[in-house]
Amino acid sequence: MTHPFNRRHMLLAGAALAMAAATGSATAQSWPTAPVHIIVGFPAGSSPDTLARLVAEPLAARLGQPVVVENKAGAGGVIGVQQMLLAKDGHTFGATINGPLTTSPRLIKDIGYDVAADITGIALTATSPLVLAVSADNAASTLQDFIAAAKADPGAMTYGSVGQGSGAHLSMELFLDTAGLEMLHVPFTSYAEVTTSIMGAEIDAGFMAPSAAMGHVQAGKMKMLGITSAEPFPQVPDVPVIAGQDGMPADYRAELWNAFIAPAGTDPAVIERLNTEINAILADPTVQERMLAMGWKAEGGSAADLTDRIAADTAVWGRVLDRIAGKQ
Repeated sequence: MTHPFNRRHMLLAGAALAMAAATGSATAQSWPTAPVHIIVGFPAGSSPDTLARLVAEPLAARLGQPVVVENKAGAGGVIGVQQMLLAKDGHTFGATINGPLTTSPRLIKDIGYDVAADITGIALTATSPLVLAVSADNAASTLQDFIAAAKADPGAMTYGSVGQGSGAHLSMELFLDTAGLEMLHVPFTSYAEVTTSIMGAEIDAGFMAPSAAMGHVQAGKMKMLGITSAEPFPQVPDVPVIAGQDGMPADYRAELWNAFIAPAGTDPAVIERLNTEINAILADPTVQERMLAMGWKAEGGSAADLTDRIAADTAVWGRVLDRIAGKQ
């Protein structure tokens, strides 16, 4: 039999939990009480900016307050995260790519924030995989052919990217490490230069966005041998996933992504409200179609899912950065 003293404390604890739940619900319903600001660490017209605005417009209608997108570009998105953390007003959040949360803390000394301690995830907005692109004249017709050629002459084949630490550079180094290959990295200053060099067979390969390769493939100047997403990508459904092919692990994945984030300590009820509204927006077929036209797949999921993704990708890219450092 439950002792009266214990029973009394159980009832009090239950009442406290009920009150906390009610308070959280009230907070979520009464918030926001002022315009909501979304800070994007990239210029107007960039993919992160456009994706943020696609969500911001319907979000304003759902929240009953204006949602203002502010561009604070610089340092690969890091400036935007820093500016978000300075606000501390309960109405300022961020929209960012993966870099400032996963690789920039390793690459930038005194970055000014600790991701795990200072940032809370709201929702994953969209993902964009990369395709392994080669010249139409390349002897490889499949990923297996490409891997076999690279293994046959370690270090002889070349690949291009837009520079040290770029998404394409890190993604290729992850692919090479996972497949047990060695290739020479050739950095360029623009994707146009990388693309031209691939088509002209000046370099052997490169990772790029599907949308950047599609036109050249259709023109018969380029081939796509594989894609880095975990499943076929709707924009190029016929390109096979790299995961599971020719000894590649089934969980291999290398994607760029965008997400909404908040300062740590933001009311959990507010995070939940934003997550719910953003997920509803991302489920809208019109929003999905507009994102896909840009080369992005609308995602969503819980705030905890995003937190897990940040931690997992930080670990993966940390190993890649160690590999690169070991080559220097």
